[in-house]
Amino acid sequence: MVFESLSNKIQGTLRRLRGRGRLTEADVAEGLREIRLALLEADVNFKVVKDFASRVKERAVGQEVMGSLSPGQQVVKIVYEEMAALMGGANQRLTLAPKPPTVFMLVGLQGSGKTTTSAKIGLYLKKQGMHPLLVAADVYRPAAVEQLRVVGKQAGLRVYTAPEDTRPVDIVRNGISEAASAMCDTVIIDTAGRLQIDEEMMRELDEIKEIVKPSEILLVADAMTGQEAVNVASAFHERLGLGGVILTKLDSDTRGGAALSIRASTGVPVKFAGVGEKTEALEPFHPERMASRILGMGDVLSLIEKAGEAMDEEKARELERKMRRAEFGLDDFLDQLKSVRKMGPLDQVLSMIPGMGKQMKNLGSEVPGEKEMARLEAIIGSMTRMERANPSIIDASRRRRIASGSGTKVQDVNRLLKQFDQARTLVKQIQSLDKGKAGAMLRGPKGPFGGR
Repeated sequence: MVFESLSNKIQGTLRRLRGRGRLTEADVAEGLREIRLALLEADVNFKVVKDFASRVKERAVGQEVMGSLSPGQQVVKIVYEEMAALMGGANQRLTLAPKPPTVFMLVGLQGSGKTTTSAKIGLYLKKQGMHPLLVAADVYRPAAVEQLRVVGKQAGLRVYTAPEDTRPVDIVRNGISEAASAMCDTVIIDTAGRLQIDEEMMRELDEIKEIVKPSEILLVADAMTGQEAVNVASAFHERLGLGGVILTKLDSDTRGGAALSIRASTGVPVKFAGVGEKTEALEPFHPERMASRILGMGDVLSLIEKAGEAMDEEKARELERKMRRAEFGLDDFLDQLKSVRKMGPLDQVLSMIPGMGKQMKNLGSEVPGEKEMARLEAIIGSMTRMERANPSIIDASRRRRIASGSGTKVQDVNRLLKQFDQARTLVKQIQSLDKGKAGAMLRGPKGPFGGR
């Protein structure tokens, strides 16, 4: 889970503060000390932690909090607002050229995921109605050009490659010409990386920048390197002038130091987060939503957007009708599992629903894989139509028959039925959400800033 360690520690501290009827300055100081330690352990920059704690303390010991009927909730609200501000406040969009083509130049060290991210950005822009061209300008890393061809094909994108021994500056110049002739309105340049920053690398990037005059230079950085990612961002920004950062492997980063430090340390906003290996696994970075997830408040808006992409609109309407009539059966459950698989790891999906993450942990940390899905389909396929529509009638003898018919164990059938009951609860939660209510859920009397 993203930022799992940091999230657990901060949530525990805030839970203790919320549980106290009144707060003293000593209570606030103790809570902030624990939060500071959690942030430092998460590899957040020391100065960033110090400034963050000072701002929270200044607001938290004021009359507005100490005189409040629910000071604990006020402190949670302050921590949320300051954490969102720390990461940039709001999502920063990509800068588009007034006249096409818009050129994005991706830079970074080797191993940060730059080539795969080029295809991810291309696919993201394609979904926005644009026509991107990927340019393979990394001529130093073995198989880099072929890798861009492969991931570009997976994303359904056009890829420009040049003959061997062509200089990178000539590749990008020819790539821009190719974009014009192919009617592509966006160009994404996958530049070469190095194991470490050196003068030769930077000089080449300077030349490419001078030739293509990109709308934005985007640094691709590995979130798992923590504070080192911040140092890399500082070096690239000082030399090239970055427009934004794309943090990869954020789904594997349980600490969160890079995401929490980069904006405050360099002034460069994090614009996207890589949350998986697939070309679809790229999300716009929303600081306020990320702060909400870290503090256990959920992320309703992202959940709605993911569900909208993964679910067929007509199927969603039919599911809503079934839920209203209490007709949600095992066939629907199987359909929903297939849709949820498209949304990403299950623990990430659940963490977006306020208060649901802990309740649903026993569903497992990941959406079922191919083998598990085949087992579930076999079990459900061994049921009668009546059993699938009304699982409550499945008694012990029916469970034995279903297990025998599907080549599984009774325990597997029991587990499926338990997951079905939990999923029915989850679907009801998702169905009750809409974008208009999302803000109210965060601010209202039953939300994280209210009196639960």
